[in-house]
Amino acid sequence: MNFLQETRLFLKESVDFFLRDESGNLNLLGKFLTIILIFTIIRIINAIFDKLIDRTIELKGMAKLQITDSRRDTLTAILKKIVKYVLYFIGVVISLELFDINTTSIIATAGVGGLAIGFGAQSLVKDIITGFFILLEDQYTIGDYIQINDKEGVVEELGLRVTKVRDFTGELHIIPNSSINVVTNRTRGAMRALVKMSIAYEEDVDNALRVMERVSREISDSLDTIVEGPTVLGISAMGASDVVITAVAKTRPMEQWSVERVMRKAYKEAFDQEGIEIPYSKLVVYGGDEK
Repeated sequence: MNFLQETRLFLKESVDFFLRDESGNLNLLGKFLTIILIFTIIRIINAIFDKLIDRTIELKGMAKLQITDSRRDTLTAILKKIVKYVLYFIGVVISLELFDINTTSIIATAGVGGLAIGFGAQSLVKDIITGFFILLEDQYTIGDYIQINDKEGVVEELGLRVTKVRDFTGELHIIPNSSINVVTNRTRGAMRALVKMSIAYEEDVDNALRVMERVSREISDSLDTIVEGPTVLGISAMGASDVVITAVAKTRPMEQWSVERVMRKAYKEAFDQEGIEIPYSKLVVYGGDEK
């Protein structure tokens, strides 16, 4: 018998002596050492999964989903916790089996209890699942101006259970994620600034168009928040006492309202300088005796 075989035989006899009972089964010390080994292996596997999750989110998630750092950290933490809980649950089940505890009945009981809890917490579970997919799909993020159902405003907080939206009136809308069906995000891509100017029927329309086009070029040169335009579209409506001329521009997100204010002010000042009348309600009285 060579040295290697002698060593293997010695180790086997030592294990049998210290870690097994007379019937050949693991004794108490053997079971505790086995449990320690199981959870050590689980920790190693968990660390490997953590690294895989980090690399997957960083290499694929950031490139395809274009998620922010905070959203990436949230998704990473959620996935890591799910993997950790599953692995440790498996470790607990194996450990209980070592002590001849029937885990099948425990799992069945837990399943019935979980089912009962699930019926009572369906909305909570749905909130969390919906919130996870909102984060994963990057439907909106903090600072976006969105509309959910009849509520709109700026997103102040985005969680797995609720979304908090601050209205321009100052009201804070707390919306459960499960009730979010359609989201209108007004901060993705260029936004439209729309301005309608009215002139009297007696005015020269071509002159008014030339004035607005000149002013539009000046506005485009002076504002870096404008992506395209302003473009004077021409006559868009003819009212009872006015001719409506429409101009549009594309702006950076959340800048459309300020650009509209600048456009209205510039058009109004130009009309005043050129003597172009903007119609307003007035009362003309004919007849009567002069005194």
